[in-house]
Amino acid sequence: MHAKDILIDGYSRIQEEVHAAVEGLDLDDLHARPSDAANSIAWLIWHLTRVQDDHIADAFGLDQVWLSQDFQKRFGLDLPRRDTGYGHTPAKVAKVRVDSGDLLTGYYDAVHAQTLQALHELTAKDLERIVDERWDPPVSLGVRLVSVLSDDLQHVGQAAYVRGLVQSAGS
Repeated sequence: MHAKDILIDGYSRIQEEVHAAVEGLDLDDLHARPSDAANSIAWLIWHLTRVQDDHIADAFGLDQVWLSQDFQKRFGLDLPRRDTGYGHTPAKVAKVRVDSGDLLTGYYDAVHAQTLQALHELTAKDLERIVDERWDPPVSLGVRLVSVLSDDLQHVGQAAYVRGLVQSAGS
């Protein structure tokens, strides 16, 4: 098995979990926050998708799906165009509200498609390419891909946890 096949499998697991976290929830459930300082499912899924979109596009020299496929306009959030949610305060988390779960999963699916396309073209040598020199040591493409995978899996796990809290509170 090649490294790219492992990465493709890992990123595909994120997609499965995104759908599992969102499907069947109404808007109140998607926007529910266990406390005023906590993140909603909508924010968590939006954020993990924005991070993947931003980082994959940057690493592969692609346009962000958020901008190129007009998701920024479709979401209509009162946030800067390129905002990924990093460092959001509770007030900014509250601004991330969606019209449907389908918008969240649709955006994730579009980002996932772009990610898979990039990963399918990946060679072992590509993983060594430096994509971010702001760190010491500089970040290689392989490290960036694993970092995004890890971050996204953590956030989708948090969304699943919030879903469980919301559903148990409703019963």
